[in-house]
Amino acid sequence: MTLMEAVILGIVQGLTEPLPVSSSAHLVIVPSLIPGFRQPSVAFDVLLHLGTLVAVVFFLRREIAEIIASFLPEKEPSASPRRHPSMEKSANRRLALWIVVATFLTGMIGLLFRERIESLFESAATASCMLLITGILLFLSDRVKMNRRGKEEMNLADGIVLGLVQAAALIPGISRSGSTIAFGIFRGLERKTAAKVSFLMSIPAIAGAALLKAADLIRFPVNDLPALGAGFLAAAVTGFLSLKLLFVAINKTGLAPFAWYCWIFGTATLILLGLG
Repeated sequence: MTLMEAVILGIVQGLTEPLPVSSSAHLVIVPSLIPGFRQPSVAFDVLLHLGTLVAVVFFLRREIAEIIASFLPEKEPSASPRRHPSMEKSANRRLALWIVVATFLTGMIGLLFRERIESLFESAATASCMLLITGILLFLSDRVKMNRRGKEEMNLADGIVLGLVQAAALIPGISRSGSTIAFGIFRGLERKTAAKVSFLMSIPAIAGAALLKAADLIRFPVNDLPALGAGFLAAAVTGFLSLKLLFVAINKTGLAPFAWYCWIFGTATLILLGLG
């Protein structure tokens, strides 16, 4: 893999992983449309996801710190009576539990259907068709008006639904962020809450995928290390910028513009593949 190929794929990953337009679809489609462009290995795809994982952790560092702090004992004078945990801490602990539930379901389904899912990464047509479905989900989520639940009102059913949806998003073209945010909104969550929960869920999901591919990651040729590093850095930097863009869009325009992008890009790719 050349340095330019790695940087291009890193930028594509960083731009499309946080945005609800399916990074996996773009990593499948872009190489197929450029003559001589090599399809990257699944392990390299995981490395690029690690780059965006760094961006997510940095972007949500406050929320992550609050969740961690919710499991630590409260500091208080020894003479004072022990206070009950605050509602905020309780909400953060429950949120952590729902993330664990969602991650467990995603992991189990991913392991059961691992070979079949990986085979789908060879088909740009499949990824393009799935992009059309992602667009429908995003468009319908913008039609939901009664979405006022915060993280403190989340329950086990939310964790199960979002875990199953995140598992479905292992299919290239089904946006992980787009589908989980959309179903969070369908479940009545506030848009910003749905987005934050979606990306908090992505942390163990991406880390788990990287762990499964750790053996492949260390087998990369030494000559490819500069390209791998460049791809990783490109994904991390553009991923952080994309996160900022997404949260601005959620408050200003909603998800409909991303739905139109998915429809246009998916349809255009199918046409180009048909002409090729």
